[in-house]
Amino acid sequence: MQVGFYGHVRQYHNLRDEIDSAVREVLESGSYILGPAVARFESQLAAFSGMKHAIGVNSGTDALWLAMMALGIGPGDEVITVANTFFATAEAIWIAGAKAVFVDTDPRTKNIDPGKIEAAVTPRTKAIVPVHLYGQLADMAAISEIARKHNLLVIEDCAQAIDAAGDGFRIGELSDAVGLSFIAHKNLGVPGDAGAVVTNRDDVAREVRRLRNHGSLERSAHSFGFNSRLDDLHAAILSVKLPHITSWNEGRREIAAQYDEGLASTSLELPYAKPGYRHVYHLYAVEHDKRDRLLQFLNDEGVDAKCHYPIAIHKQAGYPWGKDADPKPRLPNSERNAARCASLPMFPELTQEEVDYVIGKVIEWDRGQS
Repeated sequence: MQVGFYGHVRQYHNLRDEIDSAVREVLESGSYILGPAVARFESQLAAFSGMKHAIGVNSGTDALWLAMMALGIGPGDEVITVANTFFATAEAIWIAGAKAVFVDTDPRTKNIDPGKIEAAVTPRTKAIVPVHLYGQLADMAAISEIARKHNLLVIEDCAQAIDAAGDGFRIGELSDAVGLSFIAHKNLGVPGDAGAVVTNRDDVAREVRRLRNHGSLERSAHSFGFNSRLDDLHAAILSVKLPHITSWNEGRREIAAQYDEGLASTSLELPYAKPGYRHVYHLYAVEHDKRDRLLQFLNDEGVDAKCHYPIAIHKQAGYPWGKDADPKPRLPNSERNAARCASLPMFPELTQEEVDYVIGKVIEWDRGQS
């Protein structure tokens, strides 16, 4: 049996008539850039998120750095974040002109450890960027308290966790802005790149809208800005998909529960879901000291398991960025995560037969290690 890692083609087949109709409507309208489909999706996303504003942009990366620029983060500033995530999180900080300061993670959740943040705060610290890794929110209550104490901004990297929730808080409630990604393989994705900033701050929303469109809020009147606009074709597809995201995420949670039960007796470290949190399992990431052997076995047996992310950012060739960068930090939990993590197939269109097959193959490999 072959079990793929991504389910977006199956998802398209399930919604083909609706998606094709929405795309056709945009094509026949002649309005492809910042048109009615974008405005409609932004309104829907803001309502879904419980936020005042949603601003569509070109990608999740752009969502982060445009939010930073809108908040005045730039050269001379430091931004605290984590290293066990996709490179774009730190890249967005660098594009804004600031310095990324990495702190270590909680060994169970793999998210930023609030207990390590204050030691990294300096007079130059301007913001904290927690990453909601794999689909579970970081401890925003603790992070928000630290931010208030030190007068810091908070920007949530929510590329992997749309529709997730914490214990008593939702995405965006305890921050200045949130960056979302809608690239194809995300829980809510399109055939290409797309992203959004959601925020309750009127000033941030206005500035992101200006920055994404060549510094313009009205036709032919420009100031400094960029070309980072969500197009109407992708917005129309997102409007079709958004009403399904909660049920899709529930499907992911059900599959995760089956993985949890089926793999409980193995030597793998399984994902930790914090009590009271709604984990939406963008990835079902396990850990094992023999990760590479596990991946090779599963791939050989037709299971397209992958690794997210095998090289922590502070170990990448792109770090340190800049000739005056500091020595690389020691981040033992982040480095351990990078060396041991493996992602099993996880998407709501997985069949029961495929889920059982993945579980069976992982068990078969694990028994061979004893």
